[in-house]
Amino acid sequence: MPAWTYIVSMTTYIVFLLFFISFMRKHYKLSMYFFLFSLLTFPLWLKGGVIGWFRWAKILSVILPTIVVGITRISVYEKRKGRFWEFFQKEWTLWFFYAILFLNIMEATIKDVTLGNYFNAFCGFLLCVTIPFAPKFWEISKEPYGDLIAYTTAAWNFIYTSWNACFVYAESPVHFFSSVCILLAAEIYPIIKGRPELYIIARVYTLAIHLLLRACWDIFPKVMDASPFHNTQVLKIWGIINAIMIIPYVFWHMWQLHTGKADISFRRGRLKSV
Repeated sequence: MPAWTYIVSMTTYIVFLLFFISFMRKHYKLSMYFFLFSLLTFPLWLKGGVIGWFRWAKILSVILPTIVVGITRISVYEKRKGRFWEFFQKEWTLWFFYAILFLNIMEATIKDVTLGNYFNAFCGFLLCVTIPFAPKFWEISKEPYGDLIAYTTAAWNFIYTSWNACFVYAESPVHFFSSVCILLAAEIYPIIKGRPELYIIARVYTLAIHLLLRACWDIFPKVMDASPFHNTQVLKIWGIINAIMIIPYVFWHMWQLHTGKADISFRRGRLKSV
């Protein structure tokens, strides 16, 4: 496959994802209904789009919580009344989103272990440890358009991106380039906006649409097959680099919590209003 096809397909996909994030953020009601009705594509998943325990666990642990994100955004931002809507205005939703992020990282970490990618698995475990606690560092914004905000740091976002890319490089080499696209889109979008705390919501929507596309119509191996570039030595070195990067970050993270500086440093100097 010529190099230009990778450049064109990956660039096009990244641009599409950036617009998709922006659209899903702005049209918060439509985003909920979009992923709710996406469950109707379930028969296509059974035809071979989703194979193996990890893929089933992954798509269900992403699509279903994405629907909950949509319901919660509507409920909180519009201050909806009624037992159903008020149920989603409680703190449990923030704990739920925290737990889902933890679960998704841990799923991949366990898979890394089964693949023998131990250094990267070590990094994944420590990423779980350093997720900012809920509900203190999570919220549904009261500003347009009710974004899910998680005060992850720019460093955590970068390490997570590198760790996840390394994981996909080991787990599904053929889909590596397409996965790099969704990781880069989620990394680039908060940088463009100057708001690292938008990383998680960007990641939610890019991962959800990517898994949905793969489950229904997996064209990625045809347009950006990365398997010819797979190298076990690169994989090992990459995992080691990720493991090295996460160690000082863990110490910094724990120090911020220990000294009480996390309230400011995680929010980049913005104290939470009470």
